[in-house]
Amino acid sequence: MSGKNSGFAADLAAGIDLTADAAPRRSGLAANVLTGRSNRIAELASGAVVTRTHELVDPARCRMWSGHNREYALLNEQRCEDLIESIKAQGRQEIPAIVRRVAGDPDIDFEVICGARRHWTISWLRAHNYPDFKFLVDIREIGDEEAFRLADIENRARDDLTDLERARDYLRALDAYYGGRQKTMAERINVSESWLTRYLDLARLPEELMVAFPEPQELGIRNVIALKPLLKPDDKRARVVKEAAVLGEAQAEAGKAMPVLDVIRALTLAGDRPKKSGSPKKSGLAQTVSSSTGKAVLRIEGTDRKGIRLTLLNKGGATREDAEKAIREVLDLHWS
Repeated sequence: MSGKNSGFAADLAAGIDLTADAAPRRSGLAANVLTGRSNRIAELASGAVVTRTHELVDPARCRMWSGHNREYALLNEQRCEDLIESIKAQGRQEIPAIVRRVAGDPDIDFEVICGARRHWTISWLRAHNYPDFKFLVDIREIGDEEAFRLADIENRARDDLTDLERARDYLRALDAYYGGRQKTMAERINVSESWLTRYLDLARLPEELMVAFPEPQELGIRNVIALKPLLKPDDKRARVVKEAAVLGEAQAEAGKAMPVLDVIRALTLAGDRPKKSGSPKKSGLAQTVSSSTGKAVLRIEGTDRKGIRLTLLNKGGATREDAEKAIREVLDLHWS
């Protein structure tokens, strides 16, 4: 607290005569009220209590922070339906978005760190018969790295943020704030390195493979287990990329996206070496996990409510270290 405010609190305390004969004894209720006020002033003066600045602002005076982890362009009435109905029912926005002030832009006052859905929803409501709604914001003074961690903590448990949005945000942050040091980043956001690796692997899937998925937001980090091994060695990658282009064109012509698992199965079959007879071996929906050198380590045969069925491919040429790493990654994905 500033010296001015500390002095103000001291002046208030100095003006109170605490001697027994100074004034008639007050009732218990009045004494409790005065005690509560005195304690509150003391807490503010000492800095033990931090007050937040909340304001109701025009959403048009706000922009998304460039490091925001949600793709604002993907927001629509369907993705924000629950929030639209909640704000209409409450008559206001209950939870403030986190913003920071913008300087030097005559058209913008704030940029949104956390709260893209809230911003989109209030803007949509104002344009659809609710012009009096305002955007409730919590104004902070924070740097970019702290803003990234704050947004990550708020959105990590949200089901409406896709794995791909989160993955691309992590990949951007890795270089922007942590100099490419994955271990440092994992420590700062309090996750395991293997957990973070899966998100980074998803974000790093090449565009030539992603063309097979017209709706890439449907991809999750669990799909990376099956997709990453398809990119090594080079001859397998070439077959997979060729099939990805075919699948992408076929879905575009049909005007309908295939289920993600069906696309992965088709890519997996294309990546398998043809038998001498010319027919590819059938692998079903099994997902093969390979080492960084392309050696098969284990196969996930399937999952159900009882558990996961694995086959260790100890004759595939991978090392025990490769197997232990692959098993740890499977545990990170499937074990609560």
